[in-house]
Amino acid sequence: MMWASLLLIIVYAPLMAGLARQWAVDPDMSHGFFVLPVVALVVWRRRAELASIEIEPNWWGFAIAAWGAAQMLLGALAAQLFIAQTAFLVSLAGAVLLLGGVRALRILAFPLLLLLFLFPIPALIYARVTLPLQIFASASAETVLNWMGVPVLRDGNILELPHQRLSVVEACSGIRSLLSLGFLSLTYAYFFDRRVAMRWMLLAATVPIAITANAARITLMGVAGKMGLAGGMGLAGGAFHLFEGWVLFVVALALLVMFHRCLIAHRSS
Repeated sequence: MMWASLLLIIVYAPLMAGLARQWAVDPDMSHGFFVLPVVALVVWRRRAELASIEIEPNWWGFAIAAWGAAQMLLGALAAQLFIAQTAFLVSLAGAVLLLGGVRALRILAFPLLLLLFLFPIPALIYARVTLPLQIFASASAETVLNWMGVPVLRDGNILELPHQRLSVVEACSGIRSLLSLGFLSLTYAYFFDRRVAMRWMLLAATVPIAITANAARITLMGVAGKMGLAGGMGLAGGAFHLFEGWVLFVVALALLVMFHRCLIAHRSS
């Protein structure tokens, strides 16, 4: 197992180094630094299960690992970073199957799933998702601000206030909180509720929670702009914007925990 791990590290080191650089500069992927420690902790907690199984090497794993190597090569030649980067996960799953067998792969299926959060969303999907999210967040903020008596005129993803223009840029689409909250929901469910169905339910719940929290963030920026607290700031910058984002993310995480508690209460009633 050690030699296979060393070989994977050597082969994929340049790609993983590029990923680490992206985690450092891309706010949407800042959660990437936490994925590997969490995965290592999950694997460590399952060490007894791994030690108890009989090692049954499966040669299909070699084919999967070879497929991962070919995928990395093709992705690099075609300049498709997502294809090249996710080849690491394919090769890793193949190595587990080859050296440990089907039971080992089943035991490690969840931490392998968590590794998907290492990789950024493909550019094509990102471009198709962000604009609808920007428009939805802008429209939601416009509706709430008008209901609160704050005059606002929306033009696409631009909110025109009496003394300020707020632009809902890609960074405010909600993708960042959606990815981070999705990772945290699976991690939380693993440590506090071992039922597989509950993990999927909590993961699904992150979508409306993250989108709602993002719309609330933009609404608060509009209110702050009217009160003169955020004058001259775009919606993509400023200390107030950063602080507000962290606060609302914590609120979204609290809502996720409350949703989980409600599900537990409903099942026990």
